[in-house]
Amino acid sequence: MLYAILGRDAPNSLERRLSVRPAHLERLNALLNEGRLILAGPLPAIDSPDPGPAGFQGSLMVVEFPSLEEAKAWAEADPYATAGVFAAVEVYPFRQVLPA
Repeated sequence: MLYAILGRDAPNSLERRLSVRPAHLERLNALLNEGRLILAGPLPAIDSPDPGPAGFQGSLMVVEFPSLEEAKAWAEADPYATAGVFAAVEVYPFRQVLPA
């Protein structure tokens, strides 16, 4: 099943985000290599593809896991979560309609 993972950044977490980004991307690339990553990316804090010092308000990932519990466990172990970049992580079952 697919799951939408929404991580909401803690205030003033841009520096931490940048420092743990390689480890975060490594985990996402592992899912990509397994064919389980549908999409992933940050949510800029301002209306710009490069928000500069304004940073990000969070990240959105759509990934495939066998269960909601496994998706939650994966999200909670993400470096952005464990390093305090994310103040909160939400995980929802997701049903892709388009593209089919």
